[in-house]
Amino acid sequence: MKVIDAHVHLYPPEVGRDPTAWAAARREPHWATLCARRRRDGLPVQLFPTVDELLRDMDAAGVEQSVLLGWYWENPATCVWQNRFYAECVRAHPDRLAAFATVHPAAGPAALDEIRRARGDGLIGLGELSPHSQGVPLDDPSWLAILHLAGELKLPVNLHVTDPQSRRYPGWVETPLCDFVSLAKEFPATTFILAHWGGGLAFDAEDRALQNVYYDTAASPLLYDDEVWSRAVGTIGAGRILFGSDNPLRLYPKTDAGTGMAAFVRELHHAISGEAREEIGAGNARRLLRL
Repeated sequence: MKVIDAHVHLYPPEVGRDPTAWAAARREPHWATLCARRRRDGLPVQLFPTVDELLRDMDAAGVEQSVLLGWYWENPATCVWQNRFYAECVRAHPDRLAAFATVHPAAGPAALDEIRRARGDGLIGLGELSPHSQGVPLDDPSWLAILHLAGELKLPVNLHVTDPQSRRYPGWVETPLCDFVSLAKEFPATTFILAHWGGGLAFDAEDRALQNVYYDTAASPLLYDDEVWSRAVGTIGAGRILFGSDNPLRLYPKTDAGTGMAAFVRELHHAISGEAREEIGAGNARRLLRL
């Protein structure tokens, strides 16, 4: 079965050499709290593979293509920096990598210019965005303009969503689920992909009416048991779920020293079968993102 991983993060080697120092120099403390920290056992929460290492992991896991997602950076300049890096990655490996752009509403009109430039560079969506993490009100005019332009340009928007029932961890940010329902209703022409099973919205039967909303499975093994797959399919249907790992986050830290990408693909195989597995594994991403 072909697999497309619709939720992957990637950084240049300069970040992986010393993530904490890099974040300090860039003034990105929230990213450092989430991504550069270590678990209580002393092992890192995530790894920092190079492009070549990511491609090797994809080959080993049977992942045909990965979609690189940006981050909800605290500074607009960091967004631009990551977008340029992703454009280089896509140009170098167009058959294996696609990418979304990231922007910060604080950039104002420049954020809209950045979206247009990123689209011209071949990037195919926006995200992973998180106005809650960036301290941006949902009625901020710049934020609303970003979502409007995304709909106009047919760029899907991936949003970070936290399950309100999930355990607290360093950097945990509350993202009220009702906010995402409101955004989907306010921008019916914009396609939203809610990360991490939409923080539980994927299990809400009332959400079936939100036809412009999709969900990815990023970080699922750290958040839910493997019954989550059948639960979500039974609630919203397989056609609105995208396989996403959150690579290079370590998904099985107690049993896998790597990112766990291959193990997560195996979980997909075991949890869902038939047409539903084909849709979630690659079909939905291929259709929605035109891959």
